[in-house]
Amino acid sequence: MANRLVILSDMWGSKKGLWITSYLGYLQQYYDITFYDCQHLANISLEVNSPENIHKEFIDGGVETAVAHLLKKETEPSHYLTFGIGGCIAWKAALQGLPIKSLYTISSTRLRFESERPAAANIQLLYGQNDEFRPSNTWSDQIGVELEVVKGFGHELYTDEKIISKVCQDLLAKVMQKQYVA
Repeated sequence: MANRLVILSDMWGSKKGLWITSYLGYLQQYYDITFYDCQHLANISLEVNSPENIHKEFIDGGVETAVAHLLKKETEPSHYLTFGIGGCIAWKAALQGLPIKSLYTISSTRLRFESERPAAANIQLLYGQNDEFRPSNTWSDQIGVELEVVKGFGHELYTDEKIISKVCQDLLAKVMQKQYVA
């Protein structure tokens, strides 16, 4: 049986998500993948898709709506790969009982407002060094998680082929390690 991997998009969902196909190409032969567009999970439908409007919709109740929908849809323990607002949604859902085996979140800047760590044993947080809104080292020490910071990248580092390759190699190493452990 393949490992389940749930992928949660960034705030743009599928609209600006061509980069997600690179992740799927690497991972689909090793994982049974379920993909969620966070705008759909949050019931966001806007005439003007500006970053400010989308962000406001998520902050003004969209995150909570997405968390509630994710909790209804996902009842099986799974691995999670999340981007931007998707990491915040998975984190909050995990605190409310979402069964998470591992959480790999990239550029989830809103985590800096969280004060509690989910019970998932394996949490990986990846940020670009130039992302001005990434959580601080003080926050990560208080929460009990490590931040991996990549030099020379900003908030949208997850769309870069080098980072896509690195993240997929990290995830595949876990799968391969489990296959060869007696």
